[in-house]
Amino acid sequence: MFLAIRELRHAKARYALIAVIMVLVAFLVLFVTGLAQGLAYDSAAAVKNMKATHFILEEHSDNRFTRSQIGDEALETARQIAGTGNSTPLSLRMTTLVPEGDSVKLDVTLFAVDLNGWLAPDTTEGLSPAALSAGGIIADDSLKESGVQLGSVLRDQASGLTWTVRGFVKHESFSHTPVVFLPTAAWTELNARSAGVMTAKDGSYNAIAIQGSGATAEKLAQALPGTDVITKSDAVSAIPGYKEEQGSLLMMIAFLYIISAFVLAVFFYVITIQKTVQFGILKAVGARTRYLAQSVALQVLVLSAGSLVISTALVKLFEAALPGSMPFLLNTSTLVLTCLAFLVISLAGSLVSVWKVAKIDALDAIGRAAA
Repeated sequence: MFLAIRELRHAKARYALIAVIMVLVAFLVLFVTGLAQGLAYDSAAAVKNMKATHFILEEHSDNRFTRSQIGDEALETARQIAGTGNSTPLSLRMTTLVPEGDSVKLDVTLFAVDLNGWLAPDTTEGLSPAALSAGGIIADDSLKESGVQLGSVLRDQASGLTWTVRGFVKHESFSHTPVVFLPTAAWTELNARSAGVMTAKDGSYNAIAIQGSGATAEKLAQALPGTDVITKSDAVSAIPGYKEEQGSLLMMIAFLYIISAFVLAVFFYVITIQKTVQFGILKAVGARTRYLAQSVALQVLVLSAGSLVISTALVKLFEAALPGSMPFLLNTSTLVLTCLAFLVISLAGSLVSVWKVAKIDALDAIGRAAA
C-alpha cells in the first residue's frame, strides 16, 4: 500500500490524466444506465406501479393488453378462484386529447379501473380517485408541461367526449405516453360512442388484474381455457417496443463495460512497461511479486473508486438539470450495482499489468538499467 500511494503522489500528472479518462468513462456508463432505466420506467410505469401480481388476457394476444378482450364470464370465474377482492377488470386505449380552447393535441393512454379499488392510483394533487364525480378524470402530471391544470377540460378527439381534470398523479405512463384514469361510467360512455367496439354492458375488458400466488395463477389457467395468465413482468415485456428498446440500450451498456476494461488495461499495461526497470530492481532487493502486484491493483482500485465518486456527483448534477421530458432514473440499488460492476471491470483490466509484473526478471531489468 505504501508503494502504491507514494507512486500516485509522485507521478501526479500521469495519474491525474488517467483519472480524468476514468471519470469520463464511468460517467458515460452511469449516464447511459440511468437513461436505460428511465426509458424502461417511462414505458411501463403505469403497469409496474400496479399492485397486481398477474393478469388474465385473451389467448394469442401476445401478452399485449391492446390485443386482448375478456368478458364478464371470465371475471366471475376469476373472482371465484382468486377472491372478489383480488380480481378487478382493467381496460385501456390509446387516444388523443385536445384541451378546450387550445389547438395542442396530447397523445395519452386511457386507463379505466375501479377507482374505489386497489388498481386506483394515489393522487399527488387534487381529488382522490374515490372522490371523483361524473365527468372527472385523473391525469399524469407530465401533462402540466402542455398547459393542463386542475379544472382543464379535455376533449377526446375520436369520440368527442369531454372530461375535466380533477386530480394529478406522478410517474404513470404507458408506452411513453401519459396515463389518464377514467371511472368505469366514463369508459362505458366512451365505448358506446366507438363503432365496432364491444360496450361495457357486454362485459368487454382488456385484462383482469389479479393479486395472488403462483398456485392461484395455475388454477386460473386451468379454469379459463382460451386465456393466458401472465405475470406482471411478462406484461411489461410485451409493451410495444419495450424489449427492443431495452435490448439495444443494454447492449450499449455491455459494450461500454468491455471498452472500459480494454482502455484501463492498456493504460496500466503501458505504465507497467515503463516501470519494468524499477520493478526489477525492487525484486532484486527482495520485494515479492505478490507485493508489487498488490501495489498495481491498489492503484487501480483507488483511481476507480475516486473516479466513481466524482462521476456519481456529476450524474446527480446532470439529473437535476435534465428537463422533465427526458426520462432518467438511477435509483440507489442500480447506482451501487453499476459502481460495483465498474470496480470489478477495472480490477479485471489490471490483471494484464499484474501478469506483466509477475513476468519481470530482476537480472534482466538490472542489466537494462546498467546499459
